[in-house]
Amino acid sequence: MPFYNLAMTQQLDICIRGGGIVGHTLALLLARDRLRIGLYAPQPVTNAESDVRVYALNAKSKALLQSVRCWPDTEHATEVTAMRVLGDDGGEVNFSAANLTVPALTWIVDVPALESQLREAVRFQPHIEILDAPRPATLTIVCEGRASTTRAEFGVDFTATRYPQHAIAARLACEKPHDQVARQWFRGDDILAFLPVNGAKGQSVGMVWSTPDAHTPTLLAMDEQAFCNQIEAMSAGCLGKLTLVSPRKAWALQSAQASRWIGVTNGISWALAGDAAHNVHPLAGQGLNLGLGDVAELSEVLHGRAYWRPVNDMKLLRRYERARRADVTATDAAMTFLQQLFSKQGDGWQKLRNWGMRGFERSGMTKEWAARQAMGL
Repeated sequence: MPFYNLAMTQQLDICIRGGGIVGHTLALLLARDRLRIGLYAPQPVTNAESDVRVYALNAKSKALLQSVRCWPDTEHATEVTAMRVLGDDGGEVNFSAANLTVPALTWIVDVPALESQLREAVRFQPHIEILDAPRPATLTIVCEGRASTTRAEFGVDFTATRYPQHAIAARLACEKPHDQVARQWFRGDDILAFLPVNGAKGQSVGMVWSTPDAHTPTLLAMDEQAFCNQIEAMSAGCLGKLTLVSPRKAWALQSAQASRWIGVTNGISWALAGDAAHNVHPLAGQGLNLGLGDVAELSEVLHGRAYWRPVNDMKLLRRYERARRADVTATDAAMTFLQQLFSKQGDGWQKLRNWGMRGFERSGMTKEWAARQAMGL
């Protein structure tokens, strides 16, 4: 008599399509409620050794990942204790963890290390089944990223507004230690960020350079020394000689949001989360924080439902959509405003934005409030 796995014959409560950080974290949180979870997580194309991605995660995101025991060690989650933002005409804004009486302003997390921990945690969670293909479920949650095919299959419009910029990311070795300081320079159309990695005493940074589309091919085609010379000039040599220690990766920047975050299509109840639902400019490093905010809200809504409500109850899901859409829309508007402000050319605009930076630096409670908002506090 053949043996049948009963779990394989039962309909899933939830099928999560997408195996990134958002999808894995959501699966782990929902599994704590003993829901039957299927995770369709195709293996990433990116080789971990050449993966240059780092994310700035705030205190709220850190607490969420710690709750599923997937926070990386100190070498792969570097505390940022200070931040310097410099304009193109003497404007400057500084933030300090000590002044705000917090352990860190943010944490720069190595993506391959975090993804590896999440995959390992999922593998040992008995309520999560790794799927070779999507399966029917009471609720399907789409976490496939900005290029989601499932979102398109469900007939959801994804309205994207292209910024005339690409982001170029790479890892740099530095002559001087980063001292746990995150640095950002606004130089006309260009925004350069140094994100400290490899722990408190590290001499490496994750670099993200947002640059006009027309400039992108030139930067990617430069030899390594010329590329590093450009970065040293933009950063005023603050970390000494720089050496490229990874490939350069580039992607187009956009602001985007799905027309609907929840719905029913051809009898399938679904919800969107993470980049499948929204994209924002990376200048403040809020992209993954917003995605994990979706995870926290959706898991809390489903966890707190009345026992008689199914997980695809539209009243519950609308609560999730309303809460997250408001937060994402406000963040996106702020990022777009800053991007447009710093891309304006001419002496008048330059003086205005740098005057604004100097005023914000002296604003006291306003500056502290803004910092705490960004930290998820």
